Amino acid sequence: MPMRQECRNFESRSYANGDTVRRCNLDLAPDAPWRCPENCSGFAPRMDAGWSYGSMVTPPTPAEPPGLDDGSAAAVLDEAEDILNSIGARVLAEVEAEKVPKGWRRLFRRRS
Repeated sequence: MPMRQECRNFESRSYANGDTVRRCNLDLAPDAPWRCPENCSGFAPRMDAGWSYGSMVTPPTPAEPPGLDDGSAAAVLDEAEDILNSIGARVLAEVEAEKVPKGWRRLFRRRS
């Protein structure tokens, strides 16, 4: 089943460089941005009653890559997510360490 744009948990963002992110806010779509699970437990219809839509609409769904049917695409995405999760704490610690002023600079820093 394609991504359900009528679901309240569906989100799409477009950036100035032309890239578009299509995702499930509950992380229940392992094949995002191409497919939602057939019987998704997180599906909830949007409450769009009375809205009128302008020219800004969700871009079309990108072409499906090979491997969605056999699960290999989901496995690659899961592996990439695991890599990012494994280094997340280290990256956060490095960013926090850069924020701490050191030596004389701490005494004479500008106050914001």
